[in-house]
Amino acid sequence: MTRSNRTARQAGAGFEQAVAGYLSWALDDGRIERRRTNGAKDRGDITGVMLDGQRVVLECKDVSNVSVAEYLDEAETEAGNDGALFWMKIQKRRGVGLGDHEHVGRQLVVMTLEQLALILNHGLPLGPEEE
Repeated sequence: MTRSNRTARQAGAGFEQAVAGYLSWALDDGRIERRRTNGAKDRGDITGVMLDGQRVVLECKDVSNVSVAEYLDEAETEAGNDGALFWMKIQKRRGVGLGDHEHVGRQLVVMTLEQLALILNHGLPLGPEEE
């Protein structure tokens, strides 16, 4: 592994740990932690996040070249691998450090409109009920 690859992996791991630590603190839930990679059947970077009894898959990225669509697709695939209803990408915000909860809390969350609607609808089917 080259020095730049090692540095990028270390930055990514540090970002994942900061996100897990922030969410554990903010939600007062010690079950939230950084997940070990699972290879081809990856299930996201953070585990223990729940919404209305459903698992939430979080895919964390600390990269300068943002490929929103690609990373959202990755998060959706990982949600399928985990059997999770909800998923989103957490993006490291350039110029905003990770030194304290305030700064970590200013990182970016990216999701589809459908995912936002599902969250706001507590995971219930979207749209009006059929008669």
